[in-house]
Amino acid sequence: MEQQAILAIAIFLIIYALIISEKIHRTIVAMIGGVLMVALGIVGQETAVHHIDFNTLGLLIGMMIIVNITAETGLFRYMAIWAAKKAKGNPVAILLALCVITAIGSAFLDNVTTILLMVPVTFSITRQLRVNPVPYLIAQIISSNVGGTATLIGDPPNIMIGSAVPELTFMAFIGNLAPIAGIIMLVYLPLFAFLFRKQIRTTPELTRGIMEIDERQLITNRKLLIKSLFVLGLTILGFFLHQALHLESATVALAGAFLLLLLTGEHAMEQALTKVEWTTIFFFVGLFVLVSGLIETGVIAELAAKAIEWTGGDAIATSMLILWLSAIASAFLDNIPFVATMIPMIQEMGNMGVGNLEPLWWSLALGACLGGNGSLIGASANLIAAGLSAKEGYPIRFVHFLKLGFPLMLLSIILASGYIYLRYLM
Repeated sequence: MEQQAILAIAIFLIIYALIISEKIHRTIVAMIGGVLMVALGIVGQETAVHHIDFNTLGLLIGMMIIVNITAETGLFRYMAIWAAKKAKGNPVAILLALCVITAIGSAFLDNVTTILLMVPVTFSITRQLRVNPVPYLIAQIISSNVGGTATLIGDPPNIMIGSAVPELTFMAFIGNLAPIAGIIMLVYLPLFAFLFRKQIRTTPELTRGIMEIDERQLITNRKLLIKSLFVLGLTILGFFLHQALHLESATVALAGAFLLLLLTGEHAMEQALTKVEWTTIFFFVGLFVLVSGLIETGVIAELAAKAIEWTGGDAIATSMLILWLSAIASAFLDNIPFVATMIPMIQEMGNMGVGNLEPLWWSLALGACLGGNGSLIGASANLIAAGLSAKEGYPIRFVHFLKLGFPLMLLSIILASGYIYLRYLM
């Protein structure tokens, strides 16, 4: 192996270890790793910029702007209270209703944004009921990762895969991943009710308090709500039609974002842009450059060759290897850097004679998204929910989440394995 390849591997492993340790913010670490790849001559600056996936970044920024403006209207608080009242104030029924809202929101807004919106609402409801919010938050974290699996825009790994493989359109993601995501949620909901039923009991008096809340008063800006829903509807329609319109998903998201800014006025622009999670955006930038070092030095190609050697190029064995490897790795590593490494590896397998890559892409998406439920550090949404919960005085313990999340994750991967085999490999 060439010296540059060894150096690239060393930098990648050190940066990965630092990301996992969380001793230094992952964005700083990833950017330093990317800068080192360029500064040490492993990749040239122009080549590094070429490897940055601006479609992924544009899609994330566009959706963040739309959702942040929509959140200002009080819509998401309204939906949560409305669901709680439909559940007649029953704590278990409310938990299930919030899980369904979180899963659907994660599919069409993205799971990180949905968790940011739902956690404060959850605390508001659990304070009213005087029940422990942690079971609600754990169930919503798991639901957000399952819901995010269903669409192109639901989870960062899917955004990255869709951007790398243009033929995997918004409709392709829904057609291939939404059915199994729906099945998994249907299996999870009764399990949530069984697992948490004893931890979230309340009194009839407190239940009546929920029923007396007028959710209509939570809508603070009706004009903005109409504009936001109009643009959000247009944007989602654009995702459905983006292949027919010959537009990238980033173009659709950014067009929607700036149309909404145009309708809301200049004063909303600065506030909306400050709420974009720029730390996440720069984390992606650093990551893309970091992985480019492995691509340009041939490390990824060598890994792909080894994987084909292990499986003999067999479609079933290769798909199952990617699904289970992605799930176990994503449980204990952040799934975003893992997927950034796996994408060029699967592309390289195509260059080496693996004919049908489609099952491999869906296996990677399912493994990475569902694997994020395996531990508290498995996905960005998990860490955000845990951070918000700790600020409220209810820390979610790593081991406590692991005991619940890891078995549920294994169950989802068993279901996904059967789905991949029956749909693509029989």
